[in-house]
Amino acid sequence: MSTITLTTWSLEMASPQDLVRAAVPGPEITVRRAEVPSPEFSRFLYASVGGDIHWTDRLSLTRAQWVEQLGRPGVETWVAYERGTPAGYVELDPQADGVVEIMYFGLLPDFRGRRIGGHLLTLGVEAAWSLAERWPGREATTRVWLHTCSQDGPTAMDNYLRRGFKLFKTETEQKESTPTPGPWPGA
Repeated sequence: MSTITLTTWSLEMASPQDLVRAAVPGPEITVRRAEVPSPEFSRFLYASVGGDIHWTDRLSLTRAQWVEQLGRPGVETWVAYERGTPAGYVELDPQADGVVEIMYFGLLPDFRGRRIGGHLLTLGVEAAWSLAERWPGREATTRVWLHTCSQDGPTAMDNYLRRGFKLFKTETEQKESTPTPGPWPGA
């Protein structure tokens, strides 16, 4: 099997004032928080968004593992909809000392390239900064961070930089080349 060079970039935002808001794509796009954790819905979003861009780390999780991940205090899933149809999502993962990681962010393939991603990322970052307002006892957010890699969508990095994220770490490794599972794993 062949190998590829995988580059992973870590980016951060140190203040809510650093956020550069994207334009709202239109009234047919809404973004809502999924307030009831649903492993089935989250797995659908994960597989549908990440199937063609090598998201595989969560595909083997059991339902119980999904429940555990989603049920941690402060974990939030925000979903973009176009006229009622899920278009993409952002998952927030609170960490220690007021740090919030954007664990997953992306759009289903049919919704990419339509200016939905910038809007969804804007609202996801705002939700990360305001996380403590929805979770009593959670300390105020002091930093929002994420990582992306050379296998993610071709516009991901540009979107993060346009929203005001700053690069703080770059890692490169050789990795075995594997096919993407596609949005229909096992089908």
